[in-house]
Amino acid sequence: MTIKFGLIGGGVMGEALLSRLIAREIYQPSEVIVSEPLATRQSYLRQKYNVTVTTDNGVVFTEASEVVFLAIKPQVFSAIAQELADILTIKISPLVISILAGVSLSQLESAFPQLPVIRAMPNTPATVGAGITAMCLGAYTSLKHHKIAHQVFSAVGEVVEVSEMLMDAVTGLSGSGPAYVALMVESLADGGVAAGLPRGIANQLALQTVLGTAKLLQDNKIHPAELKDRVTSPGGTTIAGIAQLERAGFRSALIEAVKAATLRSQELGK
Repeated sequence: MTIKFGLIGGGVMGEALLSRLIAREIYQPSEVIVSEPLATRQSYLRQKYNVTVTTDNGVVFTEASEVVFLAIKPQVFSAIAQELADILTIKISPLVISILAGVSLSQLESAFPQLPVIRAMPNTPATVGAGITAMCLGAYTSLKHHKIAHQVFSAVGEVVEVSEMLMDAVTGLSGSGPAYVALMVESLADGGVAAGLPRGIANQLALQTVLGTAKLLQDNKIHPAELKDRVTSPGGTTIAGIAQLERAGFRSALIEAVKAATLRSQELGK
């Protein structure tokens, strides 16, 4: 069977996408090739997903007819691009999808001249099919490429499209955001323990409260401020807690975290 999907980088995010694409039968294992430098990961990916595995990035580009997906660290992008420069003189035309933080469309299109390129930023909830991916399209993409990318990322959650100038902000918010939420869950649980709850119960209460609140906001399509007002009764416990959060600069801390992560994404791209 023809190889259609090539993955360069078999780490956490690469595997998350691979597992969902195969589970949803968007690609068959025989249609997939993965390039991964670590021997232990090679063996694991081969055994778990029954896909072709190689250490040669060039083979991925020459064999994958539909998509080459870049899931490597942005710091090694230049080295990979240089390695592939000779390969790209061959007449090949797969869609290149990159999830490299801070690496711009212009950098990608310089590395892969004349190829259709899409820059995207998924987040770690993609590993359980509950992620969100923002993407922007390069100059040589067509409606067909747009459809392929949307199908690929829909396998791991929701998809939105933004202009490239907003991709660093996407990285700062949804790309880094799971860490902020995890920190909040941990802090809520610590607060419960400080108030006398057993650790296990505090963890369960904190996690389900965040999960349930997110679902309530999503399902009812209400503004977070409206839900906050519904829960906050005059002179009650919730307003006492909110007042303390405001004194501690909770809102400002999250805003500044997103801005700092956005700035770091911009720095990585330079």
